[in-house]
This record gives sequence, structure tokens and C-alpha cells, in this order.
Amino acid sequence: MSRTKSALLGALVLLAGASGTAVAAVPAAPAGIAAIPCTVDYKVQNQWDTGFTAAVTVTNNSAAKTSWAVKWAYAGNQKVTSGWNAKISQSSTAVTAANETYNGTLATGGSVSFGFNASYSGTNALPTSFTLDGVTCNVDDGSGGGGGGGGSDPSGRVDNPYAGAKVYVNPEWSAKAAAETGGSRISNQPTGVWLDRIAAINGASGSMGLRAHLDAALAQKGSGEEVVQLVVYDLPGRDCAALASNGELGPTEIDKYKTQFIDPIAAILADSKYASLRIVTTIEIDSLPNLVTNTGSRATATPQCDTMLANGNYVKGVGYALAKLGAIPNVYNYLDAGHHGWIGWDDNFAPSATLFKQAATSEGATVDDVAGFITNTANYSALKENNFTINDTVNGTSVRQSKWVDWNRYVDELSFAQAFRNQLVSVGFNSGIGMLIDTSRNGWGGTARPTGPGATTSVDTYVDGGRYDRRIHVGNWCNQAGAGLGERPQASPATGIDAYVWMKPPGESDGSSSAIANDEGKGFDRMCDPTYTGNPRNNNSMSGALPNAPLSGHWFSAQFQQLMTNAYPPL
Repeated sequence: MSRTKSALLGALVLLAGASGTAVAAVPAAPAGIAAIPCTVDYKVQNQWDTGFTAAVTVTNNSAAKTSWAVKWAYAGNQKVTSGWNAKISQSSTAVTAANETYNGTLATGGSVSFGFNASYSGTNALPTSFTLDGVTCNVDDGSGGGGGGGGSDPSGRVDNPYAGAKVYVNPEWSAKAAAETGGSRISNQPTGVWLDRIAAINGASGSMGLRAHLDAALAQKGSGEEVVQLVVYDLPGRDCAALASNGELGPTEIDKYKTQFIDPIAAILADSKYASLRIVTTIEIDSLPNLVTNTGSRATATPQCDTMLANGNYVKGVGYALAKLGAIPNVYNYLDAGHHGWIGWDDNFAPSATLFKQAATSEGATVDDVAGFITNTANYSALKENNFTINDTVNGTSVRQSKWVDWNRYVDELSFAQAFRNQLVSVGFNSGIGMLIDTSRNGWGGTARPTGPGATTSVDTYVDGGRYDRRIHVGNWCNQAGAGLGERPQASPATGIDAYVWMKPPGESDGSSSAIANDEGKGFDRMCDPTYTGNPRNNNSMSGALPNAPLSGHWFSAQFQQLMTNAYPPL
């Protein structure tokens, strides 16, 4: 996998010894002058023939501020082309970086970080003087051991962030898993951290916030590489075809999504303290596929999805998230791509790729902001069906005509992910993109797992008797009975696949079995009710859901125990 933003592919130029970053430096204040009003740390993180990426951290040692502006001038022809976490303007050689609405507060002794990309030709001379609100600052020479958490990654971006890296074990999930009988067998596995409402950024109901997770990841990192997996999930009108995961923002609240959700996340991720982490963001699960399959004249259409298609806020929100997060050098964006039982049909496959391209080139985003795609997040589709293929026939009838496959072109996630990757490249995504597959609940082991192909009496007996996926219908998605843990997280497991991941933490409910009042914006979806007889999206089949489930995201002990019992490979 390669994310080929030109600003990040060029060779890293070392302008200051072997430190791995270029720094601007002026002599420190003479001895006896202790009251330095402010300090500026300006680092060139990456540089190539025509441009560079810089990170700036400003520390305020004077009175607390509610707004701020940093100014400097270039000696050459450097031009800022884009920035993040500051409003950056330039007149001739003079540059001004002013606070955004969300980071204007700057306490005494406090710091704020921002960054930018710039072009240049000739030499890239470093600025030698900075001011904060008109007061001249000293410039950190980089030798004081500051920068926290290891500073910038001296190796720059990598093709596959999972390669050669540990992955963050969420201590909150790990404690819940370890507290279950037998749970210590998997409690050390890495899982995703879900940012599914604004309150989750700072920590809701006593849980860890984003900074706390990143700090814990630095503690786990040691001297090696560390991946942190985040699920960014709070679009306006979220999950328009399901109620269990409806969000807190209404269909029109795109500005609130940008300024109160994405911008604060970006501000934290851009903190230089976390520059040594490889931060994987999975962007807006189950959003864009809904615009393809659940709108218009389709039997599966919903008024809510028609609204989101018409107002464009799914596309705008995803584009904005990709642009803001993708501008941070150590962030790797993976866009959600549904699963084979959703996107694998001819009517959905190519249109989905086209829509993803539209979103990835909106609101300032480009395809370079997309490191790859993730499939099967929080779903149950089998990784690999070994007992039949899409090319099989039974008594002259194609497997595609079975009730289970129902004319889909794919029977499992691995074949779908590899094929969909090729389709995405064909519509303009970078040829090095990689795929993630969520294997947290798609093992389908246990006593019900078939040991060979089904009987050839009919195409249905052949498929149903041999398929590992034991769901009643491939459209069933809520707390599925009989499910098991799948392949353990691992890097580079197959061609085109960056990793198998447990983005959905095993044991966290998909939704409640009955209506439960809550302040989390989560509704009740009948697909989580074991007595529900279905809708057009699951061909009016029983839901297959477990009983007595709590709200989505809450701990569901019975499900966790079932997942361990039916794990494949077995525990």
C-alpha cells in the first residue's frame, strides 16, 4: 500500500545534522534573561525538489491568550500552499498563522501546534525570526530534548503502516475482555478506538478520551513502531438505513460535524507529541454505500438516505475528514467500503467506487488523502469460503443463482476486497492503495462449521451445506447468533491486503434487542430484535440476532463468550 501525496514521497532531506528534521535556530537568550515571552519550534519534516512539509509548535510564556497570531518571513521564494490547525496567509515573503476557532486559547506555559505544505525553488532557507502577537520569540534549537513522544518519524511515511509495527491494545477493551472467563486468551489483541460522538474526543462517561489513548499508545510503543486504530464515525444523519447506530447530528448539521468533531480530532492528531505514532483512521463506517444501495427507486430505499443523497452532506463530510486528517503526515486514512454482501452486486460495485472517488475529491480532499479502504467493519462476512466458488455449477445451475449468493459476484470478503481494490484504482485512486479486512467476528467456527461441500441435490443444498457463514441472510448485521472470532490481527496477510484487523472490538454490541432510552443518540433497530421477520434489505428473513443485547457499543458478555466458543482459527 502506498499513499502518494507528493509532499510526502520525496526523500527526507536532513538539513541539521542527523536529527532527521531541519530546524530553525537562533542563539538562545543570554544568561540572566529568563523571561522569554515565547518559543517557536519550526521543523521541516519532509522536503523534496519543489516543496516541503513543516510543523510549527509555539509555546506561550506570557499572559494567557484567547487568540493568537504567529508571523515570520522567508528569505527565498517559499509559498505556503495548504495548512492545518491554523489560518495561514501570505503576502510576498511574510507569513501569518492565526488560530482557528477551536484552538485560540493559549495558556501561560501552553503550546499550540500547526503545520503546512509549501513550494519553493533553489534553496529552502529557514526563517530566523518569529513573533507571537507582535512580540519576538526565541526559536527552539531542537537540542533541549523537547518534542515529547519521539518527535517526527525519521523514516517518513511507509507503504503499509502495519508492516513492522505493533498495534495499540486499548486498555479499556482489554480489561473487559480479561474479566470474562477465558478472555485472557485474546485480551492482548489490538482493537479499534471508536470516536462515535463529540463527547468521545475528550472522554465520555469516565472513559478515555483521544489524548489518553494516544498517550497510552506512546507508553506501549517503546523503541519500535506503533499503529493506533481510530474509527471516525459521527456524520450528519449517520447510518441512514439503520437505527441502532443513528448519531447525534441531524442531516443538516455539516458545519457542526466539521468544527466540533473533525477539527478537534485533527488538532489532537497533529500534535507533535504524537508524530512518532502511525495513526490509522477508518472513515465513517456504513455511510457512502448507503447512498448507492438505499436511495431512489430501490426497494431498499429509505427517506433518510434519500435526504443524505440530496443534501450531499455524506460526501461533504467524508471529503472534509479526508482532507483535514490526510494533511497530517503520520495519519493514514482508510475509507469504509462496506462488504461483499452489500457492494458485491453488479449494480453496486462500480457505482460505489465512483461515489468514493467523488467523496475523496470533495471539500479540498484528493485521492492522495486516501491510504486505502476497509471492508467488513463490524460485520460478519466470511473471510474465505473454501467449499464453493462463484464459478461452480450444480446440475448446470450457477452458484450465483443460489438463494444465498443471489447473483452476487463474490462469496467472501477476501475475493471481494482484492477485486474492489482493482476497481478503485481503475477510477483514479492510487495504484498502491491497500485494503483492510475486519475479521473480528467472521470466523464462523464451532460445531456448526461445515467440513466440506454441501450435497449436490441442488445449487441451494450445495451452497447452504458448505458455507461457513451461517447467517440466515447475508444482509443480517446485528449481534448474529453463531458467530465467532476470525483471523487474528496481522499485517500483509494476502496480496493487496495491508492487514486483517479487529476494528470492531469483539464483545461490543451492535444494537439493543429492544428500545432502551439513552443520551447517546442511539435508536432501536428491529434488525437487533430476535423476533423480527425482516425487511427488503434482508429479503424479509428473520434477523438472526441474539436476545438481551445492550445499546450499540456497550459490553455484551453473552456475545463475547459466543465469539470465543466459535472462534476460527480456534483459540
